[in-house]
Amino acid sequence: QVQLVESGGGLVQAGGSLRLSCAASGSIISINVMGWYRQAPGKQRELVATITRISSTNYADSVKGRFTISRDNAKNTVYLEMNSLKPEDTAVYYCNGKGAITNYWGQGTQVTVSS
Repeated sequence: QVQLVESGGGLVQAGGSLRLSCAASGSIISINVMGWYRQAPGKQRELVATITRISSTNYADSVKGRFTISRDNAKNTVYLEMNSLKPEDTAVYYCNGKGAITNYWGQGTQVTVSS
């Protein structure tokens, strides 16, 4: 089992920045890819960014150049640095850990961007 705990969400004005953190515990060795997803009201959950064990990254087109995903293996933590935030970035952000068989999710953290 893997436990994922997100933190760092909040309310920010358009153009501002936030950093989300996802602390992982448990059978972390089983996780191959860590990522961030988001879900806005009335919309499907969508990929934001992913990072592999060797720190290869992938981003949704909508956040490229504004968001940066990174990881600190010593702290078992993944970060999402969000800059130049827009009202359309408003959503619940979920941390995800993908193993060979199992998908793990955190409880989510709310990010609200006011115009």
